[in-house]
Amino acid sequence: MVSRLSSHSEVQPVNITHYDTVIVGGGPAGLTAAMALTRYRRRTLVVESPEPPRNAASHGIHGLIGLDGISPAQLRARTWAELDAYGLATRADTTADDITRDEGGFTVTLGDGGRARAATVLLATGMVDIHPDIDGLAACWGRTVIHCPFCVGEENADRTWAVMAGDPDFAAMIPTAFRAWTSDVVVIAPPELERADEIRSRLREQGSDLIQGEIARFAHRDGDLSAIEFTDGRALARQTLLWHLPQRQVPLITRLSETLGLTLDSDGLVTVDRSQRTSIDGLYAAGDLTTLYQGAMNSAGAGAAAADAIHFADF
Repeated sequence: MVSRLSSHSEVQPVNITHYDTVIVGGGPAGLTAAMALTRYRRRTLVVESPEPPRNAASHGIHGLIGLDGISPAQLRARTWAELDAYGLATRADTTADDITRDEGGFTVTLGDGGRARAATVLLATGMVDIHPDIDGLAACWGRTVIHCPFCVGEENADRTWAVMAGDPDFAAMIPTAFRAWTSDVVVIAPPELERADEIRSRLREQGSDLIQGEIARFAHRDGDLSAIEFTDGRALARQTLLWHLPQRQVPLITRLSETLGLTLDSDGLVTVDRSQRTSIDGLYAAGDLTTLYQGAMNSAGAGAAAADAIHFADF
């Protein structure tokens, strides 16, 4: 526990400074944890990478009560303005390059050359989407090529959809799973999809279809998708594509799995318990890096749970 400090949300170089908790990542999970720990009167450092966040292309975050549609940048700015009023949270606009552990806690090595010491660390680094090199993807991403129906489905409702699927069981349920947003959906799958003939038949019984092939280009106008073009020359007229891209952890998480023994599951996600504790005592993780069920609301809830666990671990 510490006394109230002056506000430090502006960019600051950090040398060897002590905090109660270092939070790596300034998205919904990290900032929710920072606010909760601030309310517990704990001094935190939030390390925010200067690179654009994963949701930078999003026009709005949905599901946060009282804030529906707020942009990621607005959410961060508003939260830091609120944190400033307490004066206990510091922001470092840099990367966390390494974390080491000793009997006294953790040392976080920062990309600006500084180091921070803390008894506990919360990893809230999110995940990195792996974007294939496809013409038109960047322009459409987050608008009409979407990764999440909850996030952007409403804005794409009642349009013609395609959904990428590499799993045959998931492919077969797509017309039912997405009928809340569209009555016209087809499935795009790789040429090697297992049980393709069976899945195609089941989809056609539901008024859908299975298209197999590799995407070469997205035809669009200012990010508004009009057609999906394949490497064999075919073109599929569609207005929206749902595509959950493959993901990877940020380099820090991979490094910690090697140096500290941080446990990852078979999907490459950080394993945590119900209180967001990792396999390493004093090291917590919250948000998309721990779960396939990703999103701002879930991340915020996990950040709050982690903050509670960090606070009450002292008792």
